[in-house]
Amino acid sequence: NVVRFQNMRLIPNRLWTDEDEKALPSVVFHLQKDHHFLHIRFLITEPKECFAANIEKDGENAWEDSCVELFVRALDSENEYINFEFTSKGFCYAARGRDRLHRREFLPMQYARILRTVEAPVFDEKNVSWELKVSIPAFLFGARSLAGEEIFGNIYKCADRSRHPHYLLLFPIVTEKPDFHQPRFFRKLL
Repeated sequence: NVVRFQNMRLIPNRLWTDEDEKALPSVVFHLQKDHHFLHIRFLITEPKECFAANIEKDGENAWEDSCVELFVRALDSENEYINFEFTSKGFCYAARGRDRLHRREFLPMQYARILRTVEAPVFDEKNVSWELKVSIPAFLFGARSLAGEEIFGNIYKCADRSRHPHYLLLFPIVTEKPDFHQPRFFRKLL
């Protein structure tokens, strides 16, 4: 039994920055789940000044690179959420907790269970295009199976250390400064 969220596009949060004068990344994603995994396919095309690719292993600061992120409410605790942040090279930073300050980073064995397929970035005169496919097992969300489970969260794109930092999101967040750690603004994904 597969549930699908068809191609969705991320948008800038106008509260955080005036992006009218600069080109922004285009991010389209496809989300689906089966009993055992949540699957996401990201397709990204971004101006070269938005692209950064310096992270070299899981557990490093993925948000500093060109990064797509999935934040979801834990299925075994409504008071906790999990953030999965993936670079263009497929490296991941992930943690779980109740807020930004009270989190537990994933262990190497947890990172190893996240399946990732990366298409190497393609560069042209102005842009960089890359694709990432991710399959996250149910137990990392706090469930034995995703069958019948509703997934609440948000999806983001950023690159804090690029020449042009940016913050794109699926569902709006109403805060003064960029802050993806806002589970109160999560909505149903699947």
